[in-house]
Amino acid sequence: MNYLVISPYYPQNFQQFTIELANKGITVLGIGQEPYEQLDEPLRNSLTEYFRVENLENLDEVKRAVAFLFYKHGPIDRIESHNEYWLELDAALREQFNVFGAKPEDLKKTKFKSEMKKLFQKAGVPVVPGAVIKTDEDVDKAVKEIGLPMIAKPDNGVGAAATFKLETEDDINHFKAEWDHETVYFFEKFVTSSEICTFDGLIDYDGNIVFSTTFDYAHTPLDLMIYKMDNSYYVLKDMDPKLRKYGEAIVKEFGMKERFFHIEFFRDGDDYIAIEYNNRPAGGFTIDVYNYAHSFDLYKGYADIVAGEPFPVSQFEPLYCLATSRRASSHYAYSEEELFDKYREQLKVKKIMPAAFAELQGDFLYMLTTPSREEMEQMIEDFGKKA
Repeated sequence: MNYLVISPYYPQNFQQFTIELANKGITVLGIGQEPYEQLDEPLRNSLTEYFRVENLENLDEVKRAVAFLFYKHGPIDRIESHNEYWLELDAALREQFNVFGAKPEDLKKTKFKSEMKKLFQKAGVPVVPGAVIKTDEDVDKAVKEIGLPMIAKPDNGVGAAATFKLETEDDINHFKAEWDHETVYFFEKFVTSSEICTFDGLIDYDGNIVFSTTFDYAHTPLDLMIYKMDNSYYVLKDMDPKLRKYGEAIVKEFGMKERFFHIEFFRDGDDYIAIEYNNRPAGGFTIDVYNYAHSFDLYKGYADIVAGEPFPVSQFEPLYCLATSRRASSHYAYSEEELFDKYREQLKVKKIMPAAFAELQGDFLYMLTTPSREEMEQMIEDFGKKA
């Protein structure tokens, strides 16, 4: 089997995917922008061949690289980056070279917020009212029919960039003035819930969920962006059966195969409201957080299913796993040494955040496990308490 990894070097923690695929005896080929010498030695040793391109954004250049590898090594069986940034490149290459996996047409389901919402509704999962916005008249109609407050996001967009919170007439006028009137927007009723949780996991070749888990954000992504708060999220030991039911119905409706998924929900009392479906693992170091919570290796588990083998079953009870960050510029009540001393049994790892994540999420990330919810909440308080 020939497995082509797009951007095998970055993000750095995803290098483990390549290493585990190679450990399975799969021929792993790579295309990236970094010089070969820059690749870490375990990554270099796992790649049968690495083709450096000047610019991964240049589709023609990347297609030529794939064609060369195809000519030299035979048909390509998989093309994958696991990275949101390259999802569309991956899909375009799969279509061009007739490779199994999500094609551009499939990505429409997760690329457009309006399309996503239709599929959530088909899956029988609660959503909030929304409207596609192309003109000022659409804005006025949405204000009248949906009512304020609303959140305005590009219909085709990721993350929380170019997001507007619309609460007053002034906010509406500000949006109309700022908006280029070319970008199609999607307006949704603002949800007052500050609790965001996820249904995350991995689907096999046949579309079956082989692994699923859930985590809660201590703060919403929007609050992180606006207030520069310290990011904390935690994997839960147990999943609410209702969340599992909704998540499984959504995965079935979207129909993806041999992929990770990351679905976000608002918790609304004892119910949930679907927010978005991401065709990839949760960002940053989240796979490592899952691994600590469930006491197994998801990088290896992914390689197992690609090789057509069963997904490994963990022999241990799940734990809470907290990922909590700190900023180098903040002054905290407790020093790192004091916290390491207090939680020496629970602390699993400290990570220095890449510059791309640091501004939004903090400079250092700490992962801790515990069987106790009370202790986990104490950890969030202790790590985040300012001097």
